[in-house]
Amino acid sequence: MQNRKNFILDTSVLLYDKNSIHSFKNHDVIIPMLVLDEIDRFKDKQGILGENARYVNRFLDGLREKGKLHEGVALENGQTIRVERNHMGTVPSSLDISSGDNKIIGTCLFLSESEKDKTTVVVTKDINFRVKCDALNILSEDYYRDRIVNDSDEIYTGQSTIHIDHKESFDNFFDNSDPISLDDLGIDLQPNQYVVAKFNNQSLLGVVKNNEIHPLTKDLDSLISVNPRNKEQKFALDLLTRNDISIVTLTGIAGSGKTFLTLLAALSGVNSKQYDRIIFTRSIEPVGREIGFLPGDIDDKMDPWIAPIVDNFRHAFKDTSYFDVMRDKGKIEVAPMAFIRGRTFSKSIIIVDEAQNASIHELKTIITRVGDDSKIVLLGDVEQIDTPYLDTLSNGLTIVIEKFKDQEIAGHVTLMKGERSKLATLASKII
Repeated sequence: MQNRKNFILDTSVLLYDKNSIHSFKNHDVIIPMLVLDEIDRFKDKQGILGENARYVNRFLDGLREKGKLHEGVALENGQTIRVERNHMGTVPSSLDISSGDNKIIGTCLFLSESEKDKTTVVVTKDINFRVKCDALNILSEDYYRDRIVNDSDEIYTGQSTIHIDHKESFDNFFDNSDPISLDDLGIDLQPNQYVVAKFNNQSLLGVVKNNEIHPLTKDLDSLISVNPRNKEQKFALDLLTRNDISIVTLTGIAGSGKTFLTLLAALSGVNSKQYDRIIFTRSIEPVGREIGFLPGDIDDKMDPWIAPIVDNFRHAFKDTSYFDVMRDKGKIEVAPMAFIRGRTFSKSIIIVDEAQNASIHELKTIITRVGDDSKIVLLGDVEQIDTPYLDTLSNGLTIVIEKFKDQEIAGHVTLMKGERSKLATLASKII
């Protein structure tokens, strides 16, 4: 039988995932009083952090009807939830007990001393907190509920290089655009995965459809009047302009062309009347934290957050007047993610910039808003996470990439090469 453990939940875990409070079956969940104070400071926040804080408060309030929280209240999954009243164990004199983390360490030491029949573990998303615990010989863990890959090298890139051994097959592929069966090659690739097919010194770009590799022959230049600078950009443009793809994810370093290519493809779709409008949004946390303190109407409040799309308009059309005209006509809408719940976007192309700073719950909210004849594009660099409690593996964009990679209506490309400038590319690599 598994030994029962005490899991002390840090504020970061509860704010990261409200369901974490239910996730320790047959164990004891300890919530220090300090954590309740910190949770309370987030309850009025917009966005996922505020939502999670309010959920935890309501859930704990409901438990009061079933028992005394300081004694522990049992749940149906065999775990108990207990509020610990900041009891302090034997804390090293080098620690400042006025610090919140150090008070939780004191609680952990108290439980380790008073409940020696149980292993006590601190669960936190705070890296520094885990390092501090390790230095004090205190068991600590990250919270991995949303993580579906174990290493950044395992994240799906959307492309592969294959070698074709039979000259006849390659010649038919090259000259006659005859598809090559994956079964004949004895390999397994994802739907809409892009391929560099090689035979000796020859190569051809292809894409997987219906368990076959088809040559990538679409004249992309004529669609958006731009020349792709590398094969990944060509793959991305193919995804962005295909009518059978409903969700596109593009990742890559700064300056790799994600936003620029997406914008041009979106404008092409609006001009051809494939879409009625472009919806542009960004991760909820920066918006939720700042929008209420900026002057003006909603457009004025959002202006600082749409600088990337305005910059790309300036790059494409030499000024921003076209952007202003399109927005005035209702062809471009800037939508704060905080206000998206309950809406439906039909015949639209939705662009989510900096999607790596969104949780999977936030991205699920917006993806489920996509209506008929629409496409959603998620852009970001999973190596640049600005949101607390998310990382390269647990952010929403990475999870969407992995969850959708085997779906026929989805496609992903990782853009490998920066095209903004030599300086931008170098900075992405060495800093």
